[in-house]
Amino acid sequence: MNQNDNKNNKNDKNSNWRGVISLLCWAALLTIVISYASNYLGSAASHTGSAEIRYTDFLDLLEEGQVREVQVDSTEGTLVITPVEGYVYKDPETGTTYETDYHLYCVPTESGDAITARCEEAGVPLGEPYQAAMNPILAVLISYVVPFVFIFLMFSLAMRWINKKGGMGGIGGIGGVGKANAKVYMEKSTGVTFRDVAGQDEAKESLTEIIDFLHNPQKYTEIGAKLPKGALLVGPPGTGKTLLAKAVAGEANVPFFSISGSDFVEMFVGVGASRVRDLFKEASKVAPCIVFIDEIDTIGKSRDNRMGGNDEREQTLNQLLAEMDGFDPTKGVILLAATNRPEVLDQALLRPGRFDRRITIDRPNLAGRIATLQVHTRNIKLGEDVDLKKVALATAGCVGADLANLVNEAALRAVRKGRKLVTQEDLLAAFELVIAGTEKKGSVLTEFEKKLVAYHEVGHAMVAYKQKNTEPVQKITIVPHTQGSLGYTLLMPEEDKTELRTKDELMAKITVSMGGRAAEEVVMHTMTNGASQDIQDATNVARNMVAMFGMSDEFGMMALASRRNQYLDGGYGMDCAQDTAARMDQAVKELLDKCYKAAVEVIQESRDDMDKVVAYLMEKETITGAEMVAIIEGRDPALVENPYASTRQDGFRPSTPDVIEPAAKKVHMISQKIEAPELPEDQPVQADAPAEQPSASDAPAESTPAEDKPDAPQN
Repeated sequence: MNQNDNKNNKNDKNSNWRGVISLLCWAALLTIVISYASNYLGSAASHTGSAEIRYTDFLDLLEEGQVREVQVDSTEGTLVITPVEGYVYKDPETGTTYETDYHLYCVPTESGDAITARCEEAGVPLGEPYQAAMNPILAVLISYVVPFVFIFLMFSLAMRWINKKGGMGGIGGIGGVGKANAKVYMEKSTGVTFRDVAGQDEAKESLTEIIDFLHNPQKYTEIGAKLPKGALLVGPPGTGKTLLAKAVAGEANVPFFSISGSDFVEMFVGVGASRVRDLFKEASKVAPCIVFIDEIDTIGKSRDNRMGGNDEREQTLNQLLAEMDGFDPTKGVILLAATNRPEVLDQALLRPGRFDRRITIDRPNLAGRIATLQVHTRNIKLGEDVDLKKVALATAGCVGADLANLVNEAALRAVRKGRKLVTQEDLLAAFELVIAGTEKKGSVLTEFEKKLVAYHEVGHAMVAYKQKNTEPVQKITIVPHTQGSLGYTLLMPEEDKTELRTKDELMAKITVSMGGRAAEEVVMHTMTNGASQDIQDATNVARNMVAMFGMSDEFGMMALASRRNQYLDGGYGMDCAQDTAARMDQAVKELLDKCYKAAVEVIQESRDDMDKVVAYLMEKETITGAEMVAIIEGRDPALVENPYASTRQDGFRPSTPDVIEPAAKKVHMISQKIEAPELPEDQPVQADAPAEQPSASDAPAESTPAEDKPDAPQN
């Protein structure tokens, strides 16, 4: 390590000397250019509109009384002659005539005293006495040395200012090319701690050890333990990966280097690698510290033929790998990186010894969403009717950025309404604004179009109400919105569902999506393009059931596709032959046909109820699920006490305790022996039957589901 340090110090000194020599050369070049340019421009300016004459001609003009004033140009050693008004001078060589506003100049052949005496005799004022030429050494000092020193000092100050603004020391190259323009945040400037990050308890628990190491490194070095060099934060966009990295620096009270992966990529090969070296060198100077690289997939993509031969990106990745192997983790340099595309990262970057830990920053569960809403409403004035638990239930699947946007939209809506407090209505309206957009107040529908849209939306709601394994109907509207829909049906969950879905629930979801088209055909005897999004959503669910979930009778538990972008669009690629893909399409069509047939049956059986709900909807344009249930049950919808009451028919209500803990803290397994049931006396016991062993799936577990993606409004 000492030899490496000495070598690095020697390289730093050589680099500094090269920078000084470079500045000296630039200053000398600019001094020469500026000096010659100024002399040329001064001479050209002084000789503009003037003509050179002989000294004897000047004496003749002086005797004839044609000279008004004489000035001595000491720099060039000439006399500048101003003729009297009205005198016209004609150049005998060129024939040029000078009539007004011109000067004549000549080179004197007499001493300064003789010139002064001749001017006094003729009564012509002399601007300044003639002086001999300046000492050549003094002239060089004034013309070149002084400007050179001035330019060199200005260059030095300018480069120091540029490097200081870039966050790095040293002289560096012109314009800071090759420097890592990382912004260094101290604890006071970040102002972010774990108190500002909610809904990511597991991630914070994993990062607490890093903070403890930065505070008490001797506790780990005494036992011989080494802290992981790097931690990779992985998760969907908006979950708070960058915020969590800043919170780690804020909690540890150490310098925080933040730089994006795109800052390393330049058109010049080698610049990115130079910036990586400079970043780690500066980080080691202020250790302990945290280096955070956002969107590391920009430079960390797998090195294969698909990179397209980008030498700059590959060299940057190689340098990053070398630097991660080279720095000493005991100095307290912790590398954090964030990405939402971990599947494209190079395997050498993920191996132990580099990014040892992979911390998943996932979508928050119900408890996490409540805590996140509490953080974002900390400085918001809320009304007494605000129930953040209901808002958290409605926003299943939303990330922290979505919740922050929702709270801000609710506050803006309260201001527009002239209120000083944010109410529950503002929060729910903001949620609908995020998923459906604002209302199109200028849109005008014909009576037929309005009726068609009403039956389409009530078809969704009726299928959701009549079927099991569906979510309750929250709202039905036929008011056009900016998201392109002429109306929508909002289904809002009453419990925090996990990603675990049964086949019946998925089939019910497809059937609800088919309810709008079924109502169009059964009632209006037509089809519209308004069901295009419903058909696409239903097809995606059915295709997942066949290709990935193993819920097809023909293919069984055979994976026909694999997920490609888990944290972005969730898309997948086919892993089967073309003939198998064609058969898969047929299996998907069979699922869709089965669900559509079920939707048509529900619409036919509920035709009378639909007519009543549609009549009320066309009058009000927007109704709630509780009002729809009141109409179906023969009650007056205007007398509904709680318009947002549940529309479930099975009477099931999820438990909603006052204090909701994260799901991981409530899951527990019961391990006990399960006795086999007693057989009747007349039934013999099979001797070769294996003893029944309890499995993990047989053990009951009490759990609170984690999350679910929000259902898009049904068009």
